[in-house]
Amino acid sequence: MTKRLEFKIKALATSLMLVGAASATADVTWNKLLNAQNDPNNWLMYHQSFDGYHHSGLDQINSSNVKNLGVSWIHTPNATKRGIQSFPLAVDGVLYYTSASGKVWALDGTNGKPIWSYQAKLDNERGEGTFYNPYNRGIAVAYGKVYLGTVDGRMIALDMKTGKPVWDKMVMTVEKGNKGFTGAPLVVKDKVIIGSNGGELSGCCGPIFAVNAETGDTVWQFDTIGGDQRSRDSWGNDSWKTGGGGGWMTGQYDPKTNSIWWGTANPAPDYDYSGAKWKTEGSRPGDNLYTSSVIVLDPDTGKLKSYFQEMPHDGWDFDSAVGEFMRISKGGKDYVVHPNKGGIIFVYDGANLGGGNKLNVENAYAIGETFNYIKGVSKKGELIGRVDFTEGKFPNMCPAIDGAISWNAGSYSPKTGLMYKATQEWCFDLEVVKAERPKDFSGQNYFGASWTATHPKGKQAYGTIQARDPITGKSAWRVEYKYPVLASLLSTKGDLLFVPGADGVFQALDAKTGKELWSHNNGLGHHGGVISYTAKGKQYVAVVTGWGSHVAGNYGPLFGSPFSEMPTDNGQLIVYSLK
Repeated sequence: MTKRLEFKIKALATSLMLVGAASATADVTWNKLLNAQNDPNNWLMYHQSFDGYHHSGLDQINSSNVKNLGVSWIHTPNATKRGIQSFPLAVDGVLYYTSASGKVWALDGTNGKPIWSYQAKLDNERGEGTFYNPYNRGIAVAYGKVYLGTVDGRMIALDMKTGKPVWDKMVMTVEKGNKGFTGAPLVVKDKVIIGSNGGELSGCCGPIFAVNAETGDTVWQFDTIGGDQRSRDSWGNDSWKTGGGGGWMTGQYDPKTNSIWWGTANPAPDYDYSGAKWKTEGSRPGDNLYTSSVIVLDPDTGKLKSYFQEMPHDGWDFDSAVGEFMRISKGGKDYVVHPNKGGIIFVYDGANLGGGNKLNVENAYAIGETFNYIKGVSKKGELIGRVDFTEGKFPNMCPAIDGAISWNAGSYSPKTGLMYKATQEWCFDLEVVKAERPKDFSGQNYFGASWTATHPKGKQAYGTIQARDPITGKSAWRVEYKYPVLASLLSTKGDLLFVPGADGVFQALDAKTGKELWSHNNGLGHHGGVISYTAKGKQYVAVVTGWGSHVAGNYGPLFGSPFSEMPTDNGQLIVYSLK
């Protein structure tokens, strides 16, 4: 064989290898998503995998060397109102993330160098038509595309390599008072699933959509309010037409049962004056299905398989839209663990679904420490001694409207067998009023109360990080925080738990004991996501900063400095690695 021919053969072989590598890394296939829990090098979806653990299987950074962790690089996007609340995604060494205004970035995961960026042109009047506007909490990636939901009701698909729009579709109209999307989409087979906001709006029907992943065309729509007769019958006086609802955070998919689990939002008006007679009186008499519930849908058709209403006739804004659904198998049984904004962890039977019937609750336990809206919760998930408001003033009700649990994700470590979750221990002085019913489907803000944040009686407001057995609720350890943690948590195979603090301090705790092993002050509060990934064989930890959400607005009045001076129009993506 001549040297020239040998060179050509080697060049061809190398070329084919590069083509193969490019095609392998250029796409996130359905098979990759199904097996994301076995791929610790990437962070392919909002919940990391369909297990929903928010856990990294990497241990290059671990409890013995985390003291050597330092800033590797920082990316500062354009000014971003209310900080950055999104979760970055990592695919083959490239990071994708969004700022609040719907700008998407693709960055080199080793140094933060921008690869491309895209800015969605938004209908700001529509997007800012809610008191908590505007923000974006994340994206989805699959099939060579980046999927983005917008605050004005659109779904956009971008080319992963270039950032150029592949399609841009208006999915949700405003004709029934609907607004838009703030949560990250969820890719399930050939569809992209996303839920709407709007629990405080006098509209209907809080839809959850599935669109075709290739074209963006709507495949099905499930209405969390008024979608079936059972729902309509649970809203007296046709109040479902102004009932709010929605599913504003990212749900989860269970491949074992081919089911989508989704948490739904609160009803409108937010707060009711009916008191103990809520079944027959007030602004929205009845249970108000399927608000403040967990619903299980068929991903192919959108039909309801099962449901459980965690807060019947929710009178407190303690809805179920928290998107965490941890799929845990233990003792030969399949469970789905879901936290509720009221500070309750619900443990569901994950196997017996179907027929539109109620889910079986295997256990329920409160992790909120400061509450008086109920006396407790039964193991079957029934509220005990609930306090339902009448018109008038109610001082020091706990927790505050922002809940004992917020939307930020906890974490579960298969290595320790522990679930890690943040709580918020605060209260408010509430005044309930008879809100005048707006016109049907008007989309106006619809509140039945006003309030002021307060401290619990005899103690300053505070927060906790708790480590528990997720099924039994048994506590392993607890760490108290001066300021409640509003960001998501990350556990790792390296026996670490990363905690992004409200005051800007980013910590690594020992996942087994809760002992602090490392910290760094990022200089700005956190209330977004934290992930870990590898690029060129090196492990990184990425966290977003930025302050100023509706919930974060409590911190200045309650705690003063540093929150009274903390800016609310910027944020950063900060990436760490071992020095």
